[in-house]
Amino acid sequence: MTERPRYALRFQVLPGPNVQEEASELARFCARHGVDEVVLFVAAEEFFSGHVQPTEEDTWYEGVAIAAEVLRAARLEVSLNPWVTAGHADRGRVDTHGFAPMVSPEGVPARAQASFACPRWRTWLAGHYGRFAELDFRVLWLEDDFRFHNHGPLTWGGGFEPEMLDRFTELAGAEVSREELLAAVTAPGRPHPWRALLARTWGEAQLEVAALLRDTVATRSGGRSRLGLMSSGLGAASVEGRDWHRLFRTLGEGTAHRPHFAPYGDAPASSLARSVALLELQRPLRPADAEVAPEVENWPHTEWSKSDTQTWSEMVTATFSGADALLLNVLPFTARTPQAHARTGRMLSRSRPALRWAAERSGPDLLTHGVGLPWYGDAGQAVRTRGSGSMRDLEVDELAGAAFLLPLGIPVTARQSAVSVLFGDLAWAAPDDDVRRLLSGGLLLDGTAAAILTERGYGDQLGVQVVEVAERDQPSPGAAYALERLTAAGAEAAGVLPDTLASVNNQPRIARLSAVAGTQVWSRILDARQEHWGDGLTLARNDLGGSVAVLAAGDPRSLPRSDQAQAVVHAVLNRVAGGSAAWPLVTGGPHLIAQFAEAGSRFRLVVTNGSADPARPIVHLPAGMPGPDHVTLLTPLAEPRPAACVLSPGAVEAQTEVPHRGILVMEWN
Repeated sequence: MTERPRYALRFQVLPGPNVQEEASELARFCARHGVDEVVLFVAAEEFFSGHVQPTEEDTWYEGVAIAAEVLRAARLEVSLNPWVTAGHADRGRVDTHGFAPMVSPEGVPARAQASFACPRWRTWLAGHYGRFAELDFRVLWLEDDFRFHNHGPLTWGGGFEPEMLDRFTELAGAEVSREELLAAVTAPGRPHPWRALLARTWGEAQLEVAALLRDTVATRSGGRSRLGLMSSGLGAASVEGRDWHRLFRTLGEGTAHRPHFAPYGDAPASSLARSVALLELQRPLRPADAEVAPEVENWPHTEWSKSDTQTWSEMVTATFSGADALLLNVLPFTARTPQAHARTGRMLSRSRPALRWAAERSGPDLLTHGVGLPWYGDAGQAVRTRGSGSMRDLEVDELAGAAFLLPLGIPVTARQSAVSVLFGDLAWAAPDDDVRRLLSGGLLLDGTAAAILTERGYGDQLGVQVVEVAERDQPSPGAAYALERLTAAGAEAAGVLPDTLASVNNQPRIARLSAVAGTQVWSRILDARQEHWGDGLTLARNDLGGSVAVLAAGDPRSLPRSDQAQAVVHAVLNRVAGGSAAWPLVTGGPHLIAQFAEAGSRFRLVVTNGSADPARPIVHLPAGMPGPDHVTLLTPLAEPRPAACVLSPGAVEAQTEVPHRGILVMEWN
């Protein structure tokens, strides 16, 4: 029986006289290192000369058919990864089919990337997928170029080609030029109606292609194959009008999902905060029973691109998020045979014990807990731009709240929670009913969100007046903001020294707050002369029964982090939660990234050390929560082993050092 998470190795077996021998070597590699499935590429990366012509497709079809037969004979599952849908990037290639090209917002056409509105491209794509579907692959994946954004060298992406503008004109009931459309959708102030109409135009075109591929693959495979969706960032997808639930329904029952979540090359361990957040935020976007296979990739696909330690930690992190499989892009596209990459094979074998252990504690019934991270798929339709004329102004940062909280040892969840965070321009997208729900519970706002909610008519529920939002790169009529100083109330609540100073000098913007009567002021913003500039961190009860904390900072995740800053944020979250948060908080070192969940009848806290220095985490338990009955240390590429800890009132302190990218797991009923 295949164990979770399955290893699904993406690999390119080149067509030619050696295909059977090389596929056999690949099968032996898989058997040696516990690989369960091979996902075969078609004309990928260096071997991609453009959307394949019939004779080139014939060659690849013959080679893939032989390779698939060899791999199945070795009892491996086999899926297929055609390299392009619309096309990732030009990279010097040119179209040879006569496809209508993607066109950038500025009117620059792509040379090798097709418009979603092009009938000839749709016919080619359906024929390409349909033909390979006859080979009975388990999954045929749609690459993450199945999108409008990120199509180099186009500045933002495509979607402004004449064929797509014709579709927009039909919906708008009036002829609109590309220049007029771009100016309207990026204009500052209340979003122009054309912005939502453009998103609808794009979304419907994408859904038409999805339906075409679903029907084609189902017919040509006799129902034996299904599709898989590779996806990118949520902020850009919201600009495109992507309705995730509708897209998954259109692609068909059983559609698999490859969520993007990890960097492609070496990165500091603190980047795991971003990875944890991306995996969590994408959880509610797909059907609950969808197969989930996060991508683990080293690019440009050699052992030197990413350390084994980092790869291990990303695989384990994905497994703790509930992954069914790991889509492994860890061997060169030029390898021909994996035998020359024994180091990667050893890494896969050595990783399996920790992955097996993590999977046993991360089943399909996983429920995450922590600070709530609301997300709205139409955020790009609601945001107010700053008037640059760029489509990037429409992208809302889905990670703003999580990137602030996770490095401070605070778990997060995409589920509704008693305490939530709403940062940045996402406040434009929250529907009124949701705003009232958030304000009725515990809520942490940044200065940008507080200013937006004030403009939307909710200022009387925040406990502060937003006098202005000062931009760092704009001259200040008075003195400029520079420092933040804790008040006696803030210092006492956090258990730190009074008058503690921190820098806000590099904040891109800060809201000048003025607390109203009854609001607690935990910090104040000062100018360079240490004169009062505005209130910094405030805490208030409102008429809706909620407790709202407001940070003046406009981009809290770029605030300097410290033990003192962590203590303040932990204290304020406990306050807005009514005295004690309902989930553990972690201290004991920088970048101790916490994931808290229920798996079956057990609670599970995962603490990953995102620092290069070893740490002994201290877990602060919610009121009434017992201490763990099992504590385990996962050291990179090693067998899990028990870890020692000391239980004191309200806290558990590890007595075992957790190394760089190591993971401490606590479990209890």
